[in-house]
Amino acid sequence: MGLSNGSKIPEVVEKYEAELLAGWTQALIANISRKGLIKEIDLREECREFLSLLKTAVQYGNLTNVQSSEWRSVREMLTSVSRSRSQKGFSPTETAIFIFSLKQPLFACLREELVGNADALVEETWFANTLIDQLGLLTTEAYQKTREEVIIRQQEELLELSTPVVKLWEGVLALPIIGTLDSSRTQVMMESLLQKIVETSSEIAIIDITGVPTVDTLTAQHLLKTVTAARLMGAECIISGIRPQIAQTIVYLGVDLADVITKATLADAFLLALKRLGLTINRPQSK
Repeated sequence: MGLSNGSKIPEVVEKYEAELLAGWTQALIANISRKGLIKEIDLREECREFLSLLKTAVQYGNLTNVQSSEWRSVREMLTSVSRSRSQKGFSPTETAIFIFSLKQPLFACLREELVGNADALVEETWFANTLIDQLGLLTTEAYQKTREEVIIRQQEELLELSTPVVKLWEGVLALPIIGTLDSSRTQVMMESLLQKIVETSSEIAIIDITGVPTVDTLTAQHLLKTVTAARLMGAECIISGIRPQIAQTIVYLGVDLADVITKATLADAFLLALKRLGLTINRPQSK
């Protein structure tokens, strides 16, 4: 897109700055349905700061490419506003209204400045419309990026919460797995287990798959990788929760678990772990 050096918009923004600010904030206040999301004084300050940055940016004459260097400060502020809106619970529409509400007061100022010059008014209105639309897209993209970052962070936190490493006894850890085991979850699970092995100097780690609905080749490979990593840290692994259906599936898939100790239940695996440590559980004699 080219430059718009002959545009009246820079002159209008500077000449009618007070009118633009008043009309814009009034339109925003009217368009925000949930008034409690942002204070009116904060809204006015945002509009004032943005208009100041806009006034500087348009002086360069490039009204058709807001990705250029002279628009950097404007882009940064819109990104900040969009992030803030997202964190406060604004919807995408409510966020975009921040910039789109500037259209009407800007068009009104252009009409006042270009009264009697219809051709110039049409051209300037087109420039203004294109400019505001580009800035509006920036706010939407920034809002979406913020939401995606929040979702990714929540997913990572859920992964960590869904792979707890429990200390059952001195030297014995348990890692209960519930749900599907994919690559990203395996990585988190492996890191959590290895870190706990180092912290507790545990000799045995029980990986319980009672809560894993199905086991396919990829799931079995993930389990074997975790077992191998634990062994490298000096801990022996026991896989518990091997149900008849899972045992048949593993045999059918041809997965080699010959070097891995397996037990049907977590209780069986725990008893074996205690035995490996030279410990026994004695039932009290009934009187």
